[in-house]
Amino acid sequence: MVKKAYRKVKANKGSAGEDKESLEDFEVNLLDNLYVLWNRMNSGSYFPKPVRSVSIPKANGKKRVLGIPTVNDRIAQQVVKDYLEPRLEAQFQDQSYGYRPLKSAHQAVAAVHENVLRYAWVIDMDIKSFFDEVDHELLMKAVERHVAEPWVKMYIRRWLESPAQQPDGTLIQKGGQGTPQGGVISPLLANLFLHYVLDKWLLKQYPGVAFVRYADDIVIHCHTETEAKQLLEAIRARLAECKLRLSEEKTKMVYCQNYRRPKRKDYGKKFDFLGFTFKPKPIISKKGGLFLGYGSTISQKAQSRIIEGWKQLRWHRRSDLTMQDIADQINPQMVGIIRYYGKFKLRGLQPLMKRFEFRLAKWVLNKYRKFRGSYGEAHKWISELKISYPAMFYYWTVFKHV
Repeated sequence: MVKKAYRKVKANKGSAGEDKESLEDFEVNLLDNLYVLWNRMNSGSYFPKPVRSVSIPKANGKKRVLGIPTVNDRIAQQVVKDYLEPRLEAQFQDQSYGYRPLKSAHQAVAAVHENVLRYAWVIDMDIKSFFDEVDHELLMKAVERHVAEPWVKMYIRRWLESPAQQPDGTLIQKGGQGTPQGGVISPLLANLFLHYVLDKWLLKQYPGVAFVRYADDIVIHCHTETEAKQLLEAIRARLAECKLRLSEEKTKMVYCQNYRRPKRKDYGKKFDFLGFTFKPKPIISKKGGLFLGYGSTISQKAQSRIIEGWKQLRWHRRSDLTMQDIADQINPQMVGIIRYYGKFKLRGLQPLMKRFEFRLAKWVLNKYRKFRGSYGEAHKWISELKISYPAMFYYWTVFKHV
């Protein structure tokens, strides 16, 4: 079990924990290290080290705090995850998609696509600081419904109670709350907690609504405004009962207007989910007619994040690079962007690709003085390159016939 867990941790890579030991360092004495961990887990003498707190910027300018366990602790968590996951998977609902085997973000987005056709109202729901505020005792009650083995419960509790080490070395105790984002076991525990807090509760108390959950990102579909209002109040009370709370500034009701539904001006008509914005949009029918549908495209937040990443590369200032150098650097990212965000409507990515070509033209102007600062001439030259070298950039091939 320990060797199998190690292979999974290695495949996921990840940075060092508070002990600064990397995967490469751990592998120097791999068999000895795995044996020591196995022996300690078997004897009950394994104790996790503090998680290393790392802040990463969010799209809204705020920061998300990750808790990075040591390599040793990641392997130990993977052992328990592998042991526990099959029995929990047998209990989880189909409406839950996040961090589950054979489930994906695309499946979750596709489910929302289906639901907005059948339901006119959406509760775009956000739980405030979910991973920071999960109550340990309530979570352990959920664990104990499925776990009889003392060693599993003991290690889960130790991980929950493990302090967080700040960059200055200060240790912050959990105080009975929180499961750190960044831990191997955390997504499974989060899914288990929300399985009882929301999934089972919604199915039992409100069988007429639909919902899609990807970890703590949740969209609930209702037939009427009244139903949505009443359910939102009930959710607020349910979360309070489970020691959680809604983010009031982010949670909202949305009217999914299309050609079949009457116009409303008193509610917003769009919401974001997993990097896509769902909103009313003109759609061309098979017969060539135009009507108002309701669908998705890449969100503005996702576009801004991608464009900012391109800016940070700063290769428009690198006159020493060739066009092929830039293509080699950007193509792997372009593959990921197009495969994810272009899944449901490829044309929706064309504005983003134009922004990339603007940056490419900027590089051309800095490298070649013959264009004399003319973006038009630079774009014309790029267009000629597309004909001569159509496969140089991945997106040139993809958008050739779009």
